[in-house]
Amino acid sequence: MDFTVKRMFIFNELVKRYWTGSLNTADDLKDLAAFIRDKYGFRDDEMPFINNHIRIAMGMDPRGEDGFSDEMDWLKQSGRVGLPVIARIDGPCEYCDKEDCSCPKYETGLYRRTREAVIENNKCLNCGECVTSCDFGALADKIEFLPVVDVLKQSKAPVYAAVAPAIAGQFGENITMGQLRTAFKVMGFTDMVEVAMFADILTIREAVEFDHLVKTEEDFFLTSCCCPVWFNMVKKNYPEMYKHMSPSVSPMIAAGRILKTLYPEAKVVFIAPCIAKKAEFKEPDVAGAIDYVINLRELQEIFDAVNIQLEDLPSDDVDHASLGGRLYARTGGVSFSVKTVVNRLEPKRVIKLKAKKVDGTKKCKEILERLSSGQKVNANFIEGMGCIGGCVGGPRTNLDRDAGRERVNDYAEESFILTPFDNQNIIKILAQLQITSLDQMMQNEELEKLLTRE
Repeated sequence: MDFTVKRMFIFNELVKRYWTGSLNTADDLKDLAAFIRDKYGFRDDEMPFINNHIRIAMGMDPRGEDGFSDEMDWLKQSGRVGLPVIARIDGPCEYCDKEDCSCPKYETGLYRRTREAVIENNKCLNCGECVTSCDFGALADKIEFLPVVDVLKQSKAPVYAAVAPAIAGQFGENITMGQLRTAFKVMGFTDMVEVAMFADILTIREAVEFDHLVKTEEDFFLTSCCCPVWFNMVKKNYPEMYKHMSPSVSPMIAAGRILKTLYPEAKVVFIAPCIAKKAEFKEPDVAGAIDYVINLRELQEIFDAVNIQLEDLPSDDVDHASLGGRLYARTGGVSFSVKTVVNRLEPKRVIKLKAKKVDGTKKCKEILERLSSGQKVNANFIEGMGCIGGCVGGPRTNLDRDAGRERVNDYAEESFILTPFDNQNIIKILAQLQITSLDQMMQNEELEKLLTRE
């Protein structure tokens, strides 16, 4: 059995017990570990391995000690995941017969692992491919949900679930976004907000940036700020290309910053299709916008653990985002959305937006190598996505990328809002920020800070 299944069972049991209040002490953790041992037939000498996977599912780093001690105190006092979000566990590698334990993306030359699965963090892009390709559980991404339970049950502050557009269809073909909104509210969230709405705001900003920066046939613009793998690839490995990249934050960060500007006491939990987002929101230049990140695979276990039956819930439907904003979830979606706005801004523009869309780290590296060497790419708007297929191909989705892409396309087409310019929700948000026109939007210093990396 793929260890991912066992790992998610550990997380499910952890959430179930913590949600119901039956997990409070080190002895409770010991009982959970014994339950996992007996269910899957682990040996007694493998208990440190089980214990460390429980710690990682709590958001902690692995430890060398055998038993539990202050883990629950750590959770109550802080419970915050530290970098790196991918942790290595001793032991499993001795059972692996792979001759070479290099990163699955090693052909990109970006980072590697040794035979003992030591991660070069200065080069790691947090794409998560190493985690999903390890069947023995030697690598795992930390999970930061248990502190969310405390926030939902104890905090009086509003708590928002900010969902990535890739969420569409991930919990069943007949499960609506309105039912997901109801599910979050049943759990104690104030509301569910589509991050695609903030993608609409960034689309307008990037369209204006493109209009200002691309004036000749030689000019080009790097976009897809929504993907931290692409962003880190450029920043860490191609600094000469960084000046061509949009300074915009990702829609996730924009969502958190704007929500906290409107509701200063709010907590924002981002629902992601990938592992990379768990690292992005902790970067110093965007820290504070988002409080927690959990992914779609984890959310599936959470719904099960707290006994939420999505198909039985009423649908609380709200149209937040445009067709273009929702298409950010798949390859080409950013280009499509920005182009619709560029064409509205300057319908008679001499130099038209000509997009080049690349996905997967290998193709991303190839296009950056070409640009760095001065080669022509026959495009002036370069969109990069670290996962093949875009966010719908993320390592923590519940569907394969083709099905995910189809569901996102369908959901995007259901929107009554055709372009970001037509999104009245944006107008309402801007009005709350004392911005009454597009010109003001591009000149407002407060909004500029919210949408730009520090």
